[in-house]
Amino acid sequence: MSGTATEPVAGHGMADEGGGRGFRWTPAAIVIAVAAIVATGLRAYQLSRPGFLLGVTEYDDGPYFGSAVRLISGVLPYKSFVVVQPPGITLLMVPAAVAGKLTGSTAAGMAIGRILTAAASVAGVVLGGLWVRHRGVLAVVVTCGVLAVYPDAVGAAHTVLVEPWLVLFTLAALITIFDKDQVTARARRLGWGGVLLGAAGLVEGWAIVPVLVLLGVIAVTAGADRWRRAGWVAGGVAAGFLIPVAPFLAASPHGFYRSLITAQIGRRAHAVRAGAVGRLRDMAGITDFRLPSTGAVVFIAVVIAVAIVGLTIAAWILTRKPPPPLDTFAVVTTAAVIGMLWWPNQFHYHFSAFLAPFLAAAIGLPAARWAGALAAARPAGAPWLRWGTSGLAAGLLIWFSVLHFGTESRLRPYISPAQISAVTRTIPRGACVVSDEVSYLLMADRFSSHVPGCSQMIDGLGTDLALSGGLKPQTGAGQHPAVAGVWRSAFRHADYALLTISQYKRIPYTHGLRHYFRSNFVKAAHDARGDALYVRTPASHG
Repeated sequence: MSGTATEPVAGHGMADEGGGRGFRWTPAAIVIAVAAIVATGLRAYQLSRPGFLLGVTEYDDGPYFGSAVRLISGVLPYKSFVVVQPPGITLLMVPAAVAGKLTGSTAAGMAIGRILTAAASVAGVVLGGLWVRHRGVLAVVVTCGVLAVYPDAVGAAHTVLVEPWLVLFTLAALITIFDKDQVTARARRLGWGGVLLGAAGLVEGWAIVPVLVLLGVIAVTAGADRWRRAGWVAGGVAAGFLIPVAPFLAASPHGFYRSLITAQIGRRAHAVRAGAVGRLRDMAGITDFRLPSTGAVVFIAVVIAVAIVGLTIAAWILTRKPPPPLDTFAVVTTAAVIGMLWWPNQFHYHFSAFLAPFLAAAIGLPAARWAGALAAARPAGAPWLRWGTSGLAAGLLIWFSVLHFGTESRLRPYISPAQISAVTRTIPRGACVVSDEVSYLLMADRFSSHVPGCSQMIDGLGTDLALSGGLKPQTGAGQHPAVAGVWRSAFRHADYALLTISQYKRIPYTHGLRHYFRSNFVKAAHDARGDALYVRTPASHG
């Protein structure tokens, strides 16, 4: 039980807030509420930007939401089409897809999915605060504040992406598994916490990182009881992941493997690595700043790392006790997630949203422990230290909020509702449309078709990767018969082709496919961005 004797000090005298005595408006509870309001404001303002709720702003949200639309129509993921994530996001979007079906509008369904994802992100802020609230105001201010304003966490909440849901399930699991600073000994809590971690893995396989770190912490700190506790967690993880996955896996083991393994984490030929400075900027949460040089980005990242290590060591020295399991888990998981995001060639801004809760706790927990120990050593200055550190942290986070509001004010969708409306007016409902951007079809309410043989494909690039063993159009995916066949079939059954300026990144044009397209489709309309709508010529068919 290392560290438990000093936790009332480390938490500024509020170590037992909310612990089994019902809800009270303690300082920590007020901080959580305020952070939730700030988080809601940032995410709601983002969705309110012109065209952001009903325009096209991402590629990934199309496959994620589209898979749910296909599923409620009886078309199974992995068996009938490629989706490069576990089925968690598909299942989570089923209610929004059903709402879209009832209203007759996939655009309305997508808008509901976007709002639900933003709400999940806000809920993650609350759960982050509840996870650390026993350590007092400073820990809550830092953890909730970072989760509320971390730029990539806010950005990932603007549409149907997996990271907000991944964070939500992970934090719910950690609240269940940790009993304040220690891993609980209660079998029921360990099992259900494991189930929640399994559900997080069902959304995104990255959840394996906190699972492994948690099992390591249990092995090191739980003494003779380690195997029982680890067993309950591991069993819950297995149940939470495997039970929902089983129907999809049984329907198409090969399709499941090639979608999740081949397309998602398999080898990429001639892959171009994302820049190191850009990764650092995103992971450090400083994308809203106009920094003068690469050196400034590196400096800030180093300062954050030194602060985490320094606060941890300082708290250890002052308390004469090693970090408790909770602190160890937060710091080690932060390092492990950074390593996971740093290793592959691929990197996108929303990846860093998964880092946010661990980075926040890795700063907030040792900071609270250090400040509490320092206050205990100097009782006369304790109130100034307590509220001074918390106030400084709150002030910095307010500054970050203001900066991010400025960033959001400049947001625009890359395909506007006006462009989408023009497509809706041109293409009849129920027509078969092939597109490299499924989000466009969903927002135009032209995703579903009544035409026999119309392609069920929802992710062109993911399909290329899955069927070719990891190749993209630029690296030779079109030379694989399976890839060439699926695209040839898609164009042969289509009456319309809605193609964006990014089509060459997703459609593996070969000489034969290009010849077929030029011989059978004519351009009907185009916009200033370069997206174009093509219609099949009256004389052509099949």
